[in-house]
Amino acid sequence: MAAFTLARRSGGLINGLRTSFRSLAPGKYGAVAAAMPPANCRWNSVSHLSVKERIDEKRKMALCGGGQQRIDAQHKKGKLTARERVDLLLDPESFVESDMFVEHRCSDFGMEQDRNKFPGDSVVTGRGRINGRLVYVFSQDFTVFGGSLSGAHAQKICKIMDQAMMVGAPVIGLNDSGGARIQEGVESLAGYADIFLRNVMASGVVPQISLIMGPCAGGAVYSPALTDFTFMVKDTSYLFITGPDVVKSVTNEDVTQEELGGAKTHTTVSGVAHHAFEDDVEALLNVREFFNFLPLSNQDAAPIRECHDSSDRMVHSLDTIVPFETTKAYDMLDIVKAVADEGDFFEIMPNYAKNIVVGFARMNGRTVGIVGNQPKVASGCLDINSSVKGARFVRFCDAFNIPIITFVDVPGFLPGTAQEYGGIIRHGAKLLYAFAEATVPKITIITRKAYGGAYDVMSSKHLRGDVNYAWPTAEVAVMGAKGAVQIIFRGKENQAEAEAEYVEKFANPFPAALRGFVDDIIEPSTTRKRICRDLEVLASKKQINPWKKHANIPL
Repeated sequence: MAAFTLARRSGGLINGLRTSFRSLAPGKYGAVAAAMPPANCRWNSVSHLSVKERIDEKRKMALCGGGQQRIDAQHKKGKLTARERVDLLLDPESFVESDMFVEHRCSDFGMEQDRNKFPGDSVVTGRGRINGRLVYVFSQDFTVFGGSLSGAHAQKICKIMDQAMMVGAPVIGLNDSGGARIQEGVESLAGYADIFLRNVMASGVVPQISLIMGPCAGGAVYSPALTDFTFMVKDTSYLFITGPDVVKSVTNEDVTQEELGGAKTHTTVSGVAHHAFEDDVEALLNVREFFNFLPLSNQDAAPIRECHDSSDRMVHSLDTIVPFETTKAYDMLDIVKAVADEGDFFEIMPNYAKNIVVGFARMNGRTVGIVGNQPKVASGCLDINSSVKGARFVRFCDAFNIPIITFVDVPGFLPGTAQEYGGIIRHGAKLLYAFAEATVPKITIITRKAYGGAYDVMSSKHLRGDVNYAWPTAEVAVMGAKGAVQIIFRGKENQAEAEAEYVEKFANPFPAALRGFVDDIIEPSTTRKRICRDLEVLASKKQINPWKKHANIPL
């Protein structure tokens, strides 16, 4: 194993140092040479021998975690160990571990006994590289006290988070823990709070990614909730404040762990998690791919990589993608993938609030954030969940200098008592706020409908959109023609004729273009070329919001 290779190299380093001393020339360094031990002697000092053996022994113990029996149990569940996960996530031989010798300090309930001491405690921490780019990592070890968090465990995590903020590098947490270590009492709770504080301080400074690979319950759930992205593994990972037994005793509800806090629940119903993967291996490989889209910190520009897809490529399929009938749906993902480099699009929260599409792509090698209404689901209407989903994504892109491309086909906000009672006004304002506050390059393409207040919200020119385009199929109006005519010509005859007149006047891109609310009406096939050229110009954009301690977004 790679981990044992590291231990062997530690011994090799000591032997190398010893050889270096022996190689000193006797003539020039006679006194030193005379003091060196003979070649067949490891050390003259018994204390040196003891220290080296203790170091090697501690390293071996740390590499074995909770022991082979517990490692086998982890494998039987279809889960990798903490160290196996780190090895798979990071580039080969790039991991530099920290605090391998740290042990818990609890002396209650028999915890002071040697059999309850594990070097490194229940978490593996350090730094490494993903495709050559620096990242800090912690991986909770379920084989040691069920991965429970002790004061030492929290101290190790806090240390690498502090270093990550200091040098400007992302943090990836691999969570697999039974929760707080009960034997340590309030010290364990204090450890959680220390981590939460660093999650908050690092927010918007360096990207934070949580990968839930086992249980994560109680107070432990708030650390992933504070990070930028949370990914889960199907069937083996769980997130909940209180478990099924507590729920049963308090509310008399019968619910399984999977139903209460499994990957399906959090990626389709609650929106707590951003994606779910089949197993540990798929999850870690996808996180490696996802990491490539992100800058290392808020001081870095959006990543750019070599692109083999021409920035001037015409996308003729887009000329016919929007149906002639305005009530007929189409798939916004077809547009996104057609304009992105090599059709590569990493969608975020694909199974939650499907009426809006968000994710990362590249345009001429440059990372961009994509936001688009999805006509296939609820006609692309904005509702509570889609507004929150979009707002969170837009704010992440703005925090980390990632340009935002918005594709608009929105007939308005979803009507109904459920939405009104649920606070659609407040939640819809979050998306408006996010777009208005953003200072990164913002390019907007209206593909079809842009009705009412939803037109304003979706990165309109009025919210400091840098470049706003409309396709010939675009309709920018207060509402659809039928509804507008029923209000304007209520009680009058010839409603059909009036509707045709309204369509002629407003159901097209000209009213917005005449007023400068869109910069140009473009052929859909030129969309990729236009976006790539605009991004090149906007790369030097500088825009600053008025000074404030912080804003008061309508949470």
